Amino acid sequence: MKAKHQRLILASLAAVAVAGAGLLAAGALSDEAAYFRTPDEVRAGQATVGEAMRLGGMVQKGSIERLPDGVTIRFVATDGKASMPVVFTGIVPDLFKEESGMVADGKLRADGVFEAERILAKHDERYMPPQMGDIPKDAGSTIADTPA
Repeated sequence: MKAKHQRLILASLAAVAVAGAGLLAAGALSDEAAYFRTPDEVRAGQATVGEAMRLGGMVQKGSIERLPDGVTIRFVATDGKASMPVVFTGIVPDLFKEESGMVADGKLRADGVFEAERILAKHDERYMPPQMGDIPKDAGSTIADTPA
């Protein structure tokens, strides 16, 4: 076999390998792709039943209900315009509480309930670690703006 044919076969095999790796990567990413929706967008029909998505909003005050099995909770997510019931089975993050931000990964059921597979709790962007003590929360901006 001539060297020219060997190079052609090698280049063809490399192209097939790269295409195969690309298809595998695209297949793996399609399982993780999820649109971010608010309760108002879901109620407006921008989400379909069974579609993987992320639901974001606030946990409505007084809506957290823990079921007798000890691991399932029900609560209502709201964005101020609309509300949506959510059910989750698992351990919720420590920061998950009423009137706090949350993002839930899951799917919309036919009965209008969002079934979450994972809950992420959002903390306040003004968070200050306890080790910082009584330093004012806006002290970082005055220190950074001071000329050296």
